[in-house]
Amino acid sequence: MLKDITLGQYFPGNTIIHRLDPRAKLLIVFVYIVALFLCKWLISYAIAFAFLTAAIILSRIRLKALFKGLKPLLIIIIFTALINLFYSDGRVLVEFWIFHITYEGIWNAFFLVLRIMLLVTGTFLLTYTTSPIALTDGLESLLSPLKKLHFPVHELAMMMSIALRFIPTLIEETDKIISAQKARGADFETGNLFRRAKALIPILVPLFVSAFRRADELATAMECRCYHGGAGRTKMKVLVFRMRDVISLLIVAALLAGIIVLRHFGL
Repeated sequence: MLKDITLGQYFPGNTIIHRLDPRAKLLIVFVYIVALFLCKWLISYAIAFAFLTAAIILSRIRLKALFKGLKPLLIIIIFTALINLFYSDGRVLVEFWIFHITYEGIWNAFFLVLRIMLLVTGTFLLTYTTSPIALTDGLESLLSPLKKLHFPVHELAMMMSIALRFIPTLIEETDKIISAQKARGADFETGNLFRRAKALIPILVPLFVSAFRRADELATAMECRCYHGGAGRTKMKVLVFRMRDVISLLIVAALLAGIIVLRHFGL
């Protein structure tokens, strides 16, 4: 299960999606998420799905990698779908004990699952096609107006970059600790809920120790290199908006406008 978590991974490439400015990609994902929450019926979701499918094809990211990222969220998706399926008001189709399945509940559950899958896949596509450094630079550039309000934009972007960078490392470290504990006879798969939770202590303790050690080593390395925040720092790669970025933003803006119109007509 841990190996299925792909958040924070970057797949290098030279596609048009990879070459987009990270600021443009962040804005596209934000507008796309807003459009998803405005979708109301099948036509709207079909348009959002077609937009995401086109982006996946252009990025040349394998579907296996995208589905692998959805696997750890399967339990959450099923749980939320069941809640909407059994506890939605409307025309009752099946009823037993305290549960009832309605016509509206079926559609609500279907649309909710579809929305979560499209949202997560779109977010993963952003991290798959954008390096953590580029993502950090893009976020810092977009939030730069907040510097006038003394908001720690650079520090926030740096923390996000470090978090994304070390997600795969911590997952790999956790997998090694689990394998080592299993080799010593630890059992994580049997027993009740409390016993399984107690069995996680031999995993969490060394994981926290390892994380704090890595953080201390990183802080020491940054201090040795005279790192002192964003004041006066320059970029090795200067971000520049190009025509492809403008066209991409116009396309996603048209997508949002179309979904707003369809929502007005109940579609």
